[in-house]
Amino acid sequence: MPSQLASRPIGVFDSGIGGLTVTRALMERLPFEDIVYFGDTARVPYGVKSVATIEQFTQQIVDFLMQQEVKLLVIACNTISAVAANKIRARVNIPVIDVIDAGARNAVAVSRNHAIGVIATPTTVNSNAYARGVHTLNAEARVYSQACPLLVPLVEEGWLDHPVTRMTVQEYLKPVLAEGIDTLVLGCTHYPLLKPLLAQEVGSQIRLVDSAVSVAEQVAAKLVELDLANPQRQEPTYRYYVTDIPLRFQTVGERFLGRSLKHLEMVQL
Repeated sequence: MPSQLASRPIGVFDSGIGGLTVTRALMERLPFEDIVYFGDTARVPYGVKSVATIEQFTQQIVDFLMQQEVKLLVIACNTISAVAANKIRARVNIPVIDVIDAGARNAVAVSRNHAIGVIATPTTVNSNAYARGVHTLNAEARVYSQACPLLVPLVEEGWLDHPVTRMTVQEYLKPVLAEGIDTLVLGCTHYPLLKPLLAQEVGSQIRLVDSAVSVAEQVAAKLVELDLANPQRQEPTYRYYVTDIPLRFQTVGERFLGRSLKHLEMVQL
């Protein structure tokens, strides 16, 4: 008999808007789960901030989501996952799933030659979190990380199949592909939107690991394991909280989400 906890929502949070790709993967994988999304759009980007500041901001977001009585937390932000995941796990008494751990697990599972490439933002690359995550699971693996600072603005501009984006991707991938990788981790929540372009550029021999899809699979497994899957077979409710509503939020957000953004509310932490 599922507990009352099972009908509670899943909490998903990010420093901004990118985590909506994770939310989209969750919606597709778990169509009956309610979701509360939080994006700290007033203080994004987190990547340029100190660890102490990121931890402080994250603590405020987690406290807010816990007040929404969520049953599971998803850290849909690579920067937060890299620097604050353990602190969050120590702070709450519900399961916490983060994009880096999910992506690393998936990469180790699908790689055959143990040569894994990671493309991510400079902060995520500098944190070395993906490499640590992969090596914890497979000490033999070789991880080649490439920072791609120009990809986030290109994705937010909607230039998903633009010659400029393709050239940029080619430049970033050169050193990684030279290492003979057979798996490439998309280590930023903006990058799933570039999956068709990336697939063309890396060819069919290289597996793309989408951390958003990896997270959705992990969440699905965890809900079954803990008997927390929502028993109600009805239209789920999705709520979105942000700390600022920038001008282009709606258009960019809907592109990331693949559907219309309703029930959007601005809150102050």
